[in-house]
Amino acid sequence: MAAAAAEQASSYSFILSISEEEARVKALNEYLSTRSYIQGFTFSHADVEVFRKFSRPPVDQYIHVVRWYRHIEAIYDGSSEKNEPCKLQTSKGKRLQPPWSPPEGTKHSRLCLYNSLTRNKEIFQPQNGKKVLWYCCGPTVYDASHMGHARSYISFDILRRILRDYFKYDVFYCMNITDIDDKIIKRARQNYLFERYRENKLAPDQLLEDVKAASELFSVKLNETTDTDKKQMLERIQNAVKSAFGPLQEAVQAKLPEEEINSCHERLLEEAKDLLSDWLDTKFGSQVTDNSIFSKLPKFWEGEFHKDMEALNVLPPDVLTRVSEYVPEIVDFVKKIVDNGYGYVSNGSVYFDTVKFDSNEKHSYAKLVPEAVGDQKALQEGEGDLSISPDSLSEKHSPNDFALWKSSKPGEPSWDSPWGKGRPGWHIECSAMAGSILGQSMDIHGGGFDLRFPHHDNELAQSEAYFENDHWVRYFLHTGHLTIAGCKMSKSLKNFITIKDALKKHTARQLRLAFLMHSWKDTLDYSNNTMESAIQYEKFMNEFFLNVKDILRAPTDVTGQFQKWENQEAELNRNFYDKKAAIHEALCDNIDTRSVLEEMRSLVSQSNSYIAAKKSSRQMPNRLLLENISSYLTQMLKVFGAIESDDAIGFPVGGSSQNINIESTVMPYLQVLSEFREGVRQIAREKKVTEVLQLSDALRDDILPELGVRFEDHEGLPTVVKLVDKDTLLKEREEKKKIEEEKKRKKEEAARKKQQQEAAKLEKMKIPPHEMFKSEHDKYSIFDENGFPTHDTEGKELSKGQIKKLKKLYETQEKLYKEYLQMVQNGIAN
Repeated sequence: MAAAAAEQASSYSFILSISEEEARVKALNEYLSTRSYIQGFTFSHADVEVFRKFSRPPVDQYIHVVRWYRHIEAIYDGSSEKNEPCKLQTSKGKRLQPPWSPPEGTKHSRLCLYNSLTRNKEIFQPQNGKKVLWYCCGPTVYDASHMGHARSYISFDILRRILRDYFKYDVFYCMNITDIDDKIIKRARQNYLFERYRENKLAPDQLLEDVKAASELFSVKLNETTDTDKKQMLERIQNAVKSAFGPLQEAVQAKLPEEEINSCHERLLEEAKDLLSDWLDTKFGSQVTDNSIFSKLPKFWEGEFHKDMEALNVLPPDVLTRVSEYVPEIVDFVKKIVDNGYGYVSNGSVYFDTVKFDSNEKHSYAKLVPEAVGDQKALQEGEGDLSISPDSLSEKHSPNDFALWKSSKPGEPSWDSPWGKGRPGWHIECSAMAGSILGQSMDIHGGGFDLRFPHHDNELAQSEAYFENDHWVRYFLHTGHLTIAGCKMSKSLKNFITIKDALKKHTARQLRLAFLMHSWKDTLDYSNNTMESAIQYEKFMNEFFLNVKDILRAPTDVTGQFQKWENQEAELNRNFYDKKAAIHEALCDNIDTRSVLEEMRSLVSQSNSYIAAKKSSRQMPNRLLLENISSYLTQMLKVFGAIESDDAIGFPVGGSSQNINIESTVMPYLQVLSEFREGVRQIAREKKVTEVLQLSDALRDDILPELGVRFEDHEGLPTVVKLVDKDTLLKEREEKKKIEEEKKRKKEEAARKKQQQEAAKLEKMKIPPHEMFKSEHDKYSIFDENGFPTHDTEGKELSKGQIKKLKKLYETQEKLYKEYLQMVQNGIAN
């Protein structure tokens, strides 16, 4: 092998010594003809070097040189060696791949959330990869769920779905049910005592006497109330009781029939329920000792709450915790806080030492609302109505301290503890339950805006005292208030709308759209205007989906669905991607659903314009492009929880509970009906059979809407068939009838006015010119022989200007009177 190499080197030395290139190529060709191809094209460094000396590629006549040259060129062009670039084809430049560099790209937006702990939008960074631990304060279940609850739970449901389904976080969602609370205890006790009172069926005289006694207690409460809204609420109750008290008193005194007295008796009992319940509780509340009385009420209202959430399409939590089931954990939690030096026992109750906690350099009290520290009204509301007696307040080291464990008084439920019989404080409940499930730190804690202080600030303090850390919650999210037509909504003020009542007027989707159209952290006004905007948005989106579905139903073969793109398609597609980018930016910006819905509306408007332009030019809109746009919009609405079905496009038909796809089932039959109807109409128009056309219109306007079907006729185009909610169609029909009736009324009114004007004109025409001024005695006193006035009422001669104006009027009347005489002569005047 060494000998062969030496021989090769010797041959190449001879060849390279030839100065003339043509001769050198010829000699190389002869030499290479002696090289064996049996072993394949195995070349050496010497082979490559001899070829590098060429000034240009070899010509085809030197077949052996060409073959070896191409082989070496191919191998070196694919080589990864950077230090020896092949320079074989010098006449064509380098045969290397050009340099490549990645595109600069654009900056990726990151999700930012408004964090109440900083009162700023902060980049959202979970503690453990994509996993998100989330705790949400649930309801205190002592009454019906209202729109204030819906404000929080729909808003958090939207946020949760977006984090899970759009940003692809692995969300673990925990929510509590507060079923031990001062409000529950008081309401349960009052309900129990009032029902027993009603069952006694007291005589009217006794009821009147009791209401008088209860009214005295109620008046004291009213006089002590300083809150304006609460005072007005109490005055409404007082006035309602007075309006029912009088009729019963009069009926008893007048000895009216028993039936009338019973009616007045029942009315007073209902109107005075709150007033009597308070009075009965004051007298007998301490005698209520059966714990089952206090569990029955919250159990019922918790069930109603879950039904309401399901009706609103709010996802259930991954974990639901009830205070009544976590009392042992709460006791252990309180014990550790005391052991850590941040709690103290006083008269059987345990309180959190805010001064001790705040003085520790690792801790800070009231992180959320530091300016509220010392707000005794808020603090007392947080402690509960049953826990703010002078004795209770005197047990605290500081007015800012709050109860971790409350010693139970007579008439209150109780559990065993190291400190005696008692019950949990309100704030500790969430800390213990959340800590048991989520551990020493969570990513998100959510609740209503009004819970920031003292509830959430106290939660933070006691939890960080338990875990001895300063990051129990990383991001605190608070939903905004809800007002009703601009007024504050409050259950305690009896100014609220229940979720069930709201769902009687509007669908769950419409309520959700209303919330989506507003920022989740700002105040939302629940009013007719708000809901009308949501209804119109839903209708706008639905009409687009129905129109796209109609386009997609047009028959075509497999290849026909792929249509050539013109400028219109390219422009709409650019807009589509621009809107998707804008929607992403809005979602990253504190989940700004209000801007998202506006971008979606804009995309639909652009798509509608495109469809209209195509149809006006008798062209078929691009099916795939519109399908992509409508599918994207549908998917976004699914992410928001506004669409529950698996339909690829649009809102479900016939409700989400249907087990079959109504649209795919009935649409082929409706399409056949539409085509048959169109054929019949065409023949009827040609034959001028108006009765058939009227029947065809009746089918469209009267019969099909009752079945949830809309036929839309367009001149020169096929009828558009749409499946729409029956109630929507019937409402549209009523509105259309109202509009037509209004048009008819206006037309008749215009005809009546025209008739009156013509009659008045005719009456005026009948007056001879010489008589027209004589009736105006309040203006003129002397007339000439033609009935023309010459003097005013004071006997003064009329001026030239006045005469000139009157003369014009006289001449006009002359003309009218001649016309009238001509009409009489022709027999056309009435």
